[in-house]
Amino acid sequence: MIKKQYSKEDALLDTLLDLDGEIFPMDNGFWTKFEAYRVTSGPQIPHGIRYSLTLHDNNNTRVLGFDNVHAFKPKKNKYGGRKITWDHKHKMEMVHPYEFESASQLLEDFWEDVEKTLK
Repeated sequence: MIKKQYSKEDALLDTLLDLDGEIFPMDNGFWTKFEAYRVTSGPQIPHGIRYSLTLHDNNNTRVLGFDNVHAFKPKKNKYGGRKITWDHKHKMEMVHPYEFESASQLLEDFWEDVEKTLK
């Protein structure tokens, strides 16, 4: 029997996928929600993971979110074209592109922004 060797990143990808559907209460009535599952890789989602990691306030309003559920077209600047991206970050009403590197980086970036938001 051949045993598969898992890298640290494989384990953290499994952790992200295992968080699908989880809701965690935070301080002051805030809460987080995780959605993450595998999809067929393609031009919009080359990493093959559909995800939505969100932080909500005590009024159930999303105040922070990292997702790739819909396309995001950054505002066109006068010196270049627009890049349509699926990975992005919502912070209050603002939307910013997010460069998905790995599941571990996504989790780290999300929790870092959660901590900043809760301060």
